[in-house]
Amino acid sequence: MALLLSLSGGNQAMAWILLLHLPTACLQAGNSAGSNRLNAFGVNQPANLSGVQGGSIEIPFSFYFPWELAEDPQMRIFWRWKHFHGEFIYNSSSGFIHEHFKNRLILTWTQPQTSGVLRILDLKEKDQTGYFCRVLLNTREGIKFWQSIDGTNLAITPGISTTMQSPSIITSAVTTAGLEDTEGQRNPSLVNLGAMVGVVLATAVLITPICVLMIFLWRKKR
Repeated sequence: MALLLSLSGGNQAMAWILLLHLPTACLQAGNSAGSNRLNAFGVNQPANLSGVQGGSIEIPFSFYFPWELAEDPQMRIFWRWKHFHGEFIYNSSSGFIHEHFKNRLILTWTQPQTSGVLRILDLKEKDQTGYFCRVLLNTREGIKFWQSIDGTNLAITPGISTTMQSPSIITSAVTTAGLEDTEGQRNPSLVNLGAMVGVVLATAVLITPICVLMIFLWRKKR
């Protein structure tokens, strides 16, 4: 579904200005996609899209109309956000980009194409809202202007942040683990080391008197 406004004759520049400021009450309802395409006009956009915060998203659009284009059609694409009467965020003819979207909007479309893509970069939480494409062009019957009614509802999901430990921290943790008790129990490596030291000391205590005795007897015999 789309809304249409048609102007013919008169000052073309003034007509373009009026098109941007006329309220919806002045627009005539256009034909739906299911009606006779010979007399139909409209803008096609996906109803819903989702993106990840910090990522990017592409909103595809296409439009159709029954009229014959003027020699200089001056086709223009506009985008609004939040709701049907929301602020303009993009103007293909002037290159205007809303402050909130500075350096974050890219429109892939050139005249006389009837389809294109609006790409939003570095998605932010505030970008979660509706987006509406408007089309303006010159025909042999005058200026025609229509817009998507439902637009595209964009949902933003939080990005997943991952934190990696420094290798030095990991190495230190592994080294220290061998010197600490675990859950109130002594580390097995420490227990084994203590046992080995005890055996060595006991052996030394037993062997020392024997060695002394042997030396004494050997000297006495000489």
